[in-house]
Amino acid sequence: MATKPIHFYFDYISPFAYFAWRQLPSIAEKYNRRIEAHPVVFGKLLDHWGQLGPAEIAPKRNWLHQFCLRYAVVNGFEYNPPKYHPFNPLAALRMSLAEVSGTHQHRLITAIFESGWSRGKDLGDLPTLISLMDEQGLDGAYLSEEIANAEVKNLLVNETATAIEKGVFGVPSMIVDGNLFWGNDQMEHIELVLADRDPLGSHQRNALERPRAIDRKSFKERETQS
Repeated sequence: MATKPIHFYFDYISPFAYFAWRQLPSIAEKYNRRIEAHPVVFGKLLDHWGQLGPAEIAPKRNWLHQFCLRYAVVNGFEYNPPKYHPFNPLAALRMSLAEVSGTHQHRLITAIFESGWSRGKDLGDLPTLISLMDEQGLDGAYLSEEIANAEVKNLLVNETATAIEKGVFGVPSMIVDGNLFWGNDQMEHIELVLADRDPLGSHQRNALERPRAIDRKSFKERETQS
């Protein structure tokens, strides 16, 4: 009997996606699940849902750096973010597609995350990625040729579009048995579902939904008119 999946949606531009990836394999092993990794373009999620990224809000960016440094110390690993941030993640994301990386996908994802967020490498630089793949015993030149193909580019577009259809609005996101979890701090809740101990029944998940009394846009228009 095939194991059921944990769907993992990520973009290398997010340190929180790296933090989640560090935790997921042990959780998947504990509950006899497999991880299906889906590289997506975070910027496209933001555009679709009308959001700003954390790094686009100055005080939030400062908070993020401090949080990540503390998180790494508390969890005992090196935190040394990419040489440039934000960077163009498209080449790294395309390499990480299952159709490109094949059976090496999880090893490749780990290598790219660690290289960028623990070793300070420039994940937007193709020669850096090629060198990193070669270090892993993978064919970096071959992978760099593959990601230039229009078919591969469309695969990443489709992964991102499918994620949006499933309600993914940020990274990292995990979908477990139809339940969407956002953020690396959701592992305890994910384990509740995996252990069949979720305190929420299906009838409770939307029970707190309330009709909106006002929207930000209309409120701003009222302020202008008053």
